[in-house]
Amino acid sequence: MKKFDIPQFYRSSFITKIKNTRKDLDPRKKDFSPTKLDFGPVRFLLARHFGFCYGVENAIEIAYKTIEENPDKRIFLLSEMIHNPGVNSDLQKLGVQFLMDTTGKSLIDWNELTNDDIVIIPAFGTTLEIEQKLNELGIDPYRYNTTCPFVEKVWNRSEQLGKQNYTVIIHGKHYHEETRATFSHSKTTAPSVIVRDLNEAKILASFIFDEKPADEFYLIFAGRFSEGFDVKKHLSKVGVVNQTTMLATETQEIADLLKETMIKKFGIENLKEHFADTRDTLCYATNDNQEATYALLDEPADFAIVVGGYNSSNTSHIVELCEEKLPTYFISSEEKILSNTTIKHFDIHYHQEKETNNFIPAKEKVDIILTSGASCPDAVVEAVLRKIHSFFPNAKNVEEVVDEVINS
Repeated sequence: MKKFDIPQFYRSSFITKIKNTRKDLDPRKKDFSPTKLDFGPVRFLLARHFGFCYGVENAIEIAYKTIEENPDKRIFLLSEMIHNPGVNSDLQKLGVQFLMDTTGKSLIDWNELTNDDIVIIPAFGTTLEIEQKLNELGIDPYRYNTTCPFVEKVWNRSEQLGKQNYTVIIHGKHYHEETRATFSHSKTTAPSVIVRDLNEAKILASFIFDEKPADEFYLIFAGRFSEGFDVKKHLSKVGVVNQTTMLATETQEIADLLKETMIKKFGIENLKEHFADTRDTLCYATNDNQEATYALLDEPADFAIVVGGYNSSNTSHIVELCEEKLPTYFISSEEKILSNTTIKHFDIHYHQEKETNNFIPAKEKVDIILTSGASCPDAVVEAVLRKIHSFFPNAKNVEEVVDEVINS
């Protein structure tokens, strides 16, 4: 896989070594068990896969190269490069301005742009409408395009479905930049509708079975279906794609539900005429991170720390998985660890930070699960580990333990 040139300050002094060692020992990714860093009074269970993925490193490399090569030009990002506050802040400090926030609300008037300005498309991609707007301003939307190739893969799959007269069901968060972009591309070639979760897929199935009046569809899915969508016509032949950072298990459950719905309504002998076996459009990194999380949770531990941006979809799903098993603290950086007793962390259910006291249990040996989302620098994960490690004065040296693990 291609190696990217990203700033060294995003790298970790030892995490890359651990990742490379695991990769050499298990190149086919059959072993998702965590790496165990035993410091004596505290042990960290480090996920097999976490941190910057291909798409994120690609986006960061393009952004920094663009800044370096264009010192005299104004540089804009459509919105956040990725969902990580540190990375976005670093770009802003270098003079990059954001045109919109993550919801699509304008922060800078489009009329202020000139054809001499540079606009970078973030890793989530963008809508065809925004691409057209940039073209009208004389700005090439493809020149500085960091759209993740796995997102583009979803767009291509949606286009294929449309050409075969399927309706595209998008599993995603309708407000998320990636899903807005996917919906924009999908609706040009196929009737499209966005479902948030399995419950909404069940509601969709009730319309397929004519259990609900068609008019209710337009109320329930308002703002999430393509123009001219006909409930009676367009839900008889469907295929499922997803926002690449959703839970893989839920995407599969949605696909299975709709497949069974079509079998019940039209018969298994007619399934191919009514349901497209799209398999999963989830990206490899999201899948690897989620599988590594399941393996983490097979290990006994006192609590979990998940590091990443609070608006990161793939990170929040890792948090969801961990919360089902043990106390979980979602933090954006080591700065959220206020002391050896207090941690400030994000509650994904109430969408706000809160403080928890005595988060480290008073016991002879503490076991901590540690992982991060695909947009979190390894350097931040290292900083979290080192800060907690510092609370244990009798703990073995970090470098010494890492060397033992790598050379064992």
